[in-house]
Amino acid sequence: MESEDEGRRTLVQVISEKYSPDNFPYCRGPGVGVVICTSPQGSPVKDRLNLPCVLVLDGCGISHAGDEEEVARFCSHVVELDLSHNQFKDWAEISKILSNIPHLDFLNLSMNPLKGSSLEPGGAEAFSGLRRLVLNNTHVSWNMVHTLTQEIPELEELFLCLNEYDCVNLSPVACSSLRLLHITDNQLQQWGEVRKLGLMYPGLASLILANNSLSSIHEPEDLLQRLFPNLHSINLHNSGLSCWEDIEKLNFFPKLREVRLMGIPLLQPYTDQERRYLMVAHLPSVTVLNGSVVTDGEREDAERFYIRHHLDCPEDELTQRFHTLVARYGRLAPLADVDLRPLSSAQVELRFGDHSEQLELRLDQTVADLKKQLRPVVQLPANKMRVYYIDRQLGYALAPQELKYGGRALHSYSIRDGDEILVVPK
Repeated sequence: MESEDEGRRTLVQVISEKYSPDNFPYCRGPGVGVVICTSPQGSPVKDRLNLPCVLVLDGCGISHAGDEEEVARFCSHVVELDLSHNQFKDWAEISKILSNIPHLDFLNLSMNPLKGSSLEPGGAEAFSGLRRLVLNNTHVSWNMVHTLTQEIPELEELFLCLNEYDCVNLSPVACSSLRLLHITDNQLQQWGEVRKLGLMYPGLASLILANNSLSSIHEPEDLLQRLFPNLHSINLHNSGLSCWEDIEKLNFFPKLREVRLMGIPLLQPYTDQERRYLMVAHLPSVTVLNGSVVTDGEREDAERFYIRHHLDCPEDELTQRFHTLVARYGRLAPLADVDLRPLSSAQVELRFGDHSEQLELRLDQTVADLKKQLRPVVQLPANKMRVYYIDRQLGYALAPQELKYGGRALHSYSIRDGDEILVVPK
């Protein structure tokens, strides 16, 4: 029994070590960072270190509560407690801690090996004051999740990421207070499992389902409207959605305004700009897409792009969304394919005295390069010639323009086929 006690670390022990006055030998006077408190300013323990009300004890190897009276003396004022990356295996030990922290609002138990552990009847009452609970990578069972949520009447945020859930066990009692559910990086594939989340947490405003393998949304419109009546934000990053019908079904959530949808098979064939335009056009009520606000101008551009993108589709394949947008903007003509890149070469007429000939110019070269090219033709060194450009499209309305800046690129003069290059000796 003694060896067992030696191998375990308690919350009380870690607090005593981490916040011992002996660890702060130069911080014992008023006004110098960490203070030894002799009044009930923070922790009510006389002559002990003033513990913060946000207590972070992650990665300390804690597995047990320790003396409950000491927990109460140390932590009765604590409102946020981070116990992630510890060694808790028994919910009863966690319950002992919480029963002595009456004002606790936030609890983080991520990365504790709680798989298979459960609470005795009544043991979850100690959790009743929580509003935010983090159980990431604890492999906590759904039955244990339900035990906790049924005892926490004002729970608002629940984190269940990395727990290897491939299904959801339905609770007989709904948790109507929950507003935010993080359940990313699990193995949920069927919409039927997500449906259960809507039934258990009808008040959800934000649902984070990223990095699951959800393949489709199988639900008729009227059921979707009732399933998540308050949903404002959904994250489906890296899901398996592969058809536009699934995207359009998001419109049936009556209050949905923010969507995050990246890394899905459906969008892989498109460029980044096309992806965003098509998503915006399919989701007329969404005001924030992938973290960026959708402006009125962007929405109009996206909807016009949507019409043009589907112009070549067979009539029987056009969606109702297409016809709705055509009724608004008309059946738009395809955009002209205008290449705005500068020309790479031009065929011009070279004139020097009485001599003229056709010359192909590389327009990416500079004026200095051109003079080198002309040197053997006009039999003049570069510093003994003046070179002029004549725009034939303007006739001779403008005086010839001298090309006198050696480092300037020829394309910047807007030289085109048929123009003239005139060379005169200095």
